[in-house]
Amino acid sequence: MTAETETAQSTGSCCSPTGSCHDGAADVRISSDAVTTVYQVTGMTCGHCEGAVSEEIAEIAGVTSVKAVAATGLVTVESQAPLAEETVRAAVDEAGYELVGTAA
Repeated sequence: MTAETETAQSTGSCCSPTGSCHDGAADVRISSDAVTTVYQVTGMTCGHCEGAVSEEIAEIAGVTSVKAVAATGLVTVESQAPLAEETVRAAVDEAGYELVGTAA
């Protein structure tokens, strides 16, 4: 599976003292026909965090699109079929963050 990550260029370190690296969410898109699920993830503070979470989730079989937004902690995932929450949790854990569950 191939994924493209679109993030703005930043200068300096990944995270500034304010906890952000740049504005804009990481968006990984593979195709458009999908089931959409929104997850709440804690620990994301910047674009690097968004990219790490997006890239790990994009590796799950059947995932067609991932958009993570650090400011809200929301990760929108499109997939060919509903995903097992434990599979998504494992991917988020691998990226170094915590999946709270699906967003209300």
